[in-house]
Amino acid sequence: MDQNNASPKKMNVGLIGAGFMAKAHSIAYAGMPMFFWPAPIIPVKKIIVDMNEAIAREAKDKFAFESYSTDWHDVVNNPEIDVVDICTPNNVHAEIAIAAAKASDAVLMGSIGGNTSTSPWYKLEPSKRPEAGLLAIRKGLNLFANIRPAYLYNDLAGACPLKQEIIGDGFDMVIVRELTGGLYFGERHTETVNGVEQATDTLVYSEKEIRRVAIKAFEIAMKRKKKVTSVDKANVLDSSRLWRKVVAEVAKDYPEVTLENMLVDNCAMQLVMNPRQFDVILTENMFGDILSDEASMITGSIGMLSSASLNETKLGLYEPSHGSAPDIAGQNKANPIATILSAAMMLRFSLDLDEEANAVEAAVQKVLTAGYRTGDIMSEGCTLVGTKEMGDLIAKEI
Repeated sequence: MDQNNASPKKMNVGLIGAGFMAKAHSIAYAGMPMFFWPAPIIPVKKIIVDMNEAIAREAKDKFAFESYSTDWHDVVNNPEIDVVDICTPNNVHAEIAIAAAKASDAVLMGSIGGNTSTSPWYKLEPSKRPEAGLLAIRKGLNLFANIRPAYLYNDLAGACPLKQEIIGDGFDMVIVRELTGGLYFGERHTETVNGVEQATDTLVYSEKEIRRVAIKAFEIAMKRKKKVTSVDKANVLDSSRLWRKVVAEVAKDYPEVTLENMLVDNCAMQLVMNPRQFDVILTENMFGDILSDEASMITGSIGMLSSASLNETKLGLYEPSHGSAPDIAGQNKANPIATILSAAMMLRFSLDLDEEANAVEAAVQKVLTAGYRTGDIMSEGCTLVGTKEMGDLIAKEI
């Protein structure tokens, strides 16, 4: 079919808030067919919301929406709405965003934040910075399992700091980190005892917390090479001994999956000595924080690394592991592959679309094999492309 003659899809928009930002967004929706033609999608302004009925009614007519409401739930809970556009004051933004996320099948999120030295956001108290909103969403969605793949593409082997004889034909592992318990969330205090300052941090894990993240790890292993390496410090810590006990119990429900236990100090060494041995690494919060950063460094570029945070349902939040790169914002230089691979994770883990996820990952591999590179992974003999070009090249291969 000739795409120029094909009927564009419609995208139903629900806009929450009727102030200045709502006006700006409404103008942008109206202008989309003008600036993007032939338009792949036509926005349909379905409903606008404001707590004040008179303002909502006036905004409906002024901004050309089909209907209005005084209750934002009418947007969030409406299955016909494709886009929930939140234009409210900051103090209610997170509540609406969390509700919208809960009503979704999955959340694909871009990097947030700015330059900590120059951005006005970082002159605000921590609770009002962009990262606080992300933490609120994670907490509101009860995202207890962080999933971070570490995959070395053969075509990027030259960027890996490990010797060729160690990486061989590459490695492909996933680190499953418990995200809401352990040392980072235990009670802590600093006090003076007998004239000496003393600090205490408490590491607490319940059987329930361990079991639910272990189940996630085994479910992921069932979709991969069916091996789980549980990492702990069971020779010293009671929490690790409980961890090992509960993981062994969960393993009985997955007889096809091989379980091995490994002490965290040994795992840190094995990651750089023989990363190819790992499939799924399961570990607690602090160990996972350290090991996942170590694993990311041996892949060559953080611009390639996707991640997911999951709860007990199929709902997950998917985002690149890297930050927002404010130093190259708007310059068509950023590597989009981590976000694209995060979308592939969303297809696999939340939507059970394994074939489609494989297609996205294969497309990335094809483009890299063809020699196309963004600046962060550029090497001699390759073709330098920008953000948009890299995205278009990958899309053509799917």
